[in-house]
Amino acid sequence: MTSRKLTRRSFLKTSAAGLPLACLAPGVFVNTARSAQKSRNPNERLKIGSIGMRYQGSVIADKAQEYGDIVAIADVDREIAQKARKQFGGKAILFEDYREMLEKADIDVVTIGAPDHWHTKMLIDACRAGKDVYCEKPLTLTVDEGKILNRVVKDTNAVVQVGTWQRSDHRFRQAVEMVHDGRIGNLKKVTVTLSKNKTGGPFKPEPVPSVLNWDLWQGQTPDVPYIKERCHYTFRWWYEYSGGQMTDWGAHHIDIAQWGAGMQDTGPVDIEGTATFPNVENGYNVALDYHLKARYANGVILEVNDTGRTGVMFEGDEGRMFVNRGTIAGKPVEDLKQNPLPREKFNVYAHDNLSRPPRMGKLDAIVNHMGNFFDCIESRETPISSVQNQHRSVSVCHIGNISQRLGRKLTWDPEQELFVGDDEANTWLKREQRKGYEITDS
Repeated sequence: MTSRKLTRRSFLKTSAAGLPLACLAPGVFVNTARSAQKSRNPNERLKIGSIGMRYQGSVIADKAQEYGDIVAIADVDREIAQKARKQFGGKAILFEDYREMLEKADIDVVTIGAPDHWHTKMLIDACRAGKDVYCEKPLTLTVDEGKILNRVVKDTNAVVQVGTWQRSDHRFRQAVEMVHDGRIGNLKKVTVTLSKNKTGGPFKPEPVPSVLNWDLWQGQTPDVPYIKERCHYTFRWWYEYSGGQMTDWGAHHIDIAQWGAGMQDTGPVDIEGTATFPNVENGYNVALDYHLKARYANGVILEVNDTGRTGVMFEGDEGRMFVNRGTIAGKPVEDLKQNPLPREKFNVYAHDNLSRPPRMGKLDAIVNHMGNFFDCIESRETPISSVQNQHRSVSVCHIGNISQRLGRKLTWDPEQELFVGDDEANTWLKREQRKGYEITDS
C-alpha cells in the first residue's frame, strides 16, 4: 500500500455547558470544525467505520478494505451486522446506532450504505465528527437536504465521495469527453432511459423482527407499522424513503447527462413530468409509468423515460452516441479508430491519479471510484463525484418527481434553487422530519 501522509482526526465532544454527548439530543454534534491534527505513522492503515451493511454497504466496505481496516460496523439489523463482521474478519466492533459509533469508535473514514432517507443525516454527522466519507447514492431525499449538506461539507473541509461510480467507468467518462470535444457537434438533446418501477401490494403489517430496530430504521420518516416490504432493498419503491427509479438509476444516468451537457454545477430552467400512480393501500407508491422533459439555459433538452434500453443517448447536430454499463456505441465511437481522442482531451476531471491505471468492468469501476476517494483523502482534492455536483444531479431527479406528482410544468431557478412563482411546488423541496432525527445546519 502507498504511504499516506494523513492525520488521524478525533471527534472533540465540546459544548458551552461542558455536557457529555449523552446529554445532548440524539445525533447533535456540537463541534463542526475538524479537530486539531496529530502526527501519525505514514505506514499505519486507516481505520474505517461502515454504516448500513446489506449488500451495497458491504460492497463498498469491501472495496475500501484495500486502503484500510474495517474496525467498526453500524447497522440497525443485528443479524446483518453480525454477518458483516464475519465477512470482514470477525474483529469489528458492532453498533446498532451509528451515532454511538461516531462517538466511541477510533475511526478515520466512514462508508455509508444505509437506505436513501438516512444518507444526508449520516453524512452530516460523520463530517461534523471529523471523518472523510464515502456515501452511497442518491445523495439526498430532498433538494433542501442538499443545500444544507453543501454548507456542512464546506465548513468541515471533509473529503466526500458519492457512490455515483459511473463517473469512474471508462465508457461513461469517454462519452462525456467526446461530447465536450465536439465529436457529435453541438449537443442538442440527451435522452436518459430508466427501468419501470416495481409494483406490489397490498402488504400486511407484521410484528417487528427481534433483530431489527424499526424505529431507528425509519429515522426522519413518519412512524408507521412495520411491513417487511418497506425495509431493506424494497424501501426504494416508497416515496417516504426514496424516489423510485428516478432517484435510484436516475442518480447515475442523469448525472452523466448533466456532466456531458456541461451543466453539472447548475440545473434546468424548466421541467415537465407526467406519470401514472398506483392506488394500493399499504403498497408501493412510486409511479407506474413516467416521463420527464427538462430544458437548460444553454438550450439542451433532457428527456427521461422508462420505455427502452437503459442508458444515455447524446444527440448533436453532427451525430449521436449511446452509452450504458456495457456499451459505448455510435459512429463517433467507430471514428476513434482513425481519429483517436488525445490524452489531453481527457479533461473533465482535474485530479486523475495517472499512476493508478483505470480498471474495466462494473466492479472495477467501483474500485476506480474508491481509489479516487482515498487518493483525495491524501491530497485533500475534490473527488470526482463531489457533494456539489451530485447535489445538482439528484436535484433534477427530485424536481422531476415533484413535477410528476403535481402533474404540471414547473419553472426552476437553478441559482436560487427554487421554483419560480409556485409556492405549492416549493413546499415539496423539504419534508417534515420526526423529532430527534432533524437535519439542520447546526
